[in-house]
Amino acid sequence: MMYQRSPQTGVIDQIVIDAPAKLNFSLAVLDRRHDGFHEIESLMVPVSLYDRLHMQRCPDGEFSLEVVFAGRLAGELSHSLACDVPDDDRNLVLRAARLLAERANVEAGLRIRLEKHIPSGAGLGGGSSDAASTLFAASKIWNLDWTKDQLAELSAELGSDIPWFFAGSAGLVHGRGEHVTPIDGIPALDVVIACPSDGLSTAKVYAACEPDVQRRGEAASLTRYLQENSIRQALPLMHNSLQQPARTLTPSVDALLSDMAKYDALHPVLTGSGSACFSICRTAKEASQLAACLESAGWPYVCPTRCAARQMDKACLE
Repeated sequence: MMYQRSPQTGVIDQIVIDAPAKLNFSLAVLDRRHDGFHEIESLMVPVSLYDRLHMQRCPDGEFSLEVVFAGRLAGELSHSLACDVPDDDRNLVLRAARLLAERANVEAGLRIRLEKHIPSGAGLGGGSSDAASTLFAASKIWNLDWTKDQLAELSAELGSDIPWFFAGSAGLVHGRGEHVTPIDGIPALDVVIACPSDGLSTAKVYAACEPDVQRRGEAASLTRYLQENSIRQALPLMHNSLQQPARTLTPSVDALLSDMAKYDALHPVLTGSGSACFSICRTAKEASQLAACLESAGWPYVCPTRCAARQMDKACLE
């Protein structure tokens, strides 16, 4: 996070903050709850793929959002992978900013520029991550004394998976996804992420999923194996209950997972409700080779990257 202070007042009036993508190293869909949502257990891990938010205080109380597509999403690719990112109050960024202003009785507004690097509708958590980073940065710009726990609690009103992004690390999540136990010691594994051109509806994928109660407790076991760097034992536990429904609903997901296996991906898995899939790799060279094969096969979005520790409050002067 980078910030700039006003030369007149000395307070922070501009912030640039990165919002990381996430991968579900495991996702078990358990029983349906009384509120209609499913109980889940998941090991979620941040990766070094980020959206970037430029935020500036607006004393007049106005809120505005500009969305631009950058990196691998720039140009023609943005039309297929990120065309559903709104720049109005449907975007979680503006909803998060307005919600915090309302609850904290803030009269100032924000001018926000969102650089999208994370494909949307892909199960990578880009929108939720953007919302979490917005809440954190806005609290600094408005000089609020809210803790990250308070911000995380507020964020749960906007989406079940947003609170995890305040953990600052990998985390075990349960409930609807709002209960988070931060996890240390996950190695910085090389991974390759790939997406087909079409996204998936989270609601449709969950509706097609049968409860996977026999997977209860596997996320904790997977965590222990990864902390011990026992990759061979960890691989069978890298499972997503939504993977088979996603393959059935979207043939391109099935084709992508098949291609990843054909090119010797170690263990291809769907992340979230899709449509993105990933595989961990033994080395950076292996990741580069897998990425090159997938790009040659014509997949529109391929990103070799790494698991990353993420510290939301680590700041430096711009």
